[in-house]
Amino acid sequence: EVQLVESGGGLVQAGGSLRLSCAASGFTFDDYAVGWFRQAPGKGREGVSCISSTDGSTYGDSVKGRFTISKDNAKNTVYLQMDSLKVEDTAVYYCAARTQGRTDYDYWGQGTQVTVSS
Repeated sequence: EVQLVESGGGLVQAGGSLRLSCAASGFTFDDYAVGWFRQAPGKGREGVSCISSTDGSTYGDSVKGRFTISKDNAKNTVYLQMDSLKVEDTAVYYCAARTQGRTDYDYWGQGTQVTVSS
């Protein structure tokens, strides 16, 4: 069974840092890209970052220079290091996986809440 489980969310003050984890089971990252998305209350889902099966990474404009995506193949886990957090980063963060080369995400986690206070 394929499963993605996010962890690491919480409450942090503006300017602080958090590291989110996305633990995968039932598949490996050899053939999958993993993305992070977020959804704030009353807003649509936003793409945050993505890491490909060959470790190429992309970032949304709103997080460039502040967030870093990485992965540990041995642990089958993808991380999102979030620094210089802003109040507007408050959202539920989801990780998702898609077959490398495709655009649709096949698997989604349940999400983890990140709240940034002023």
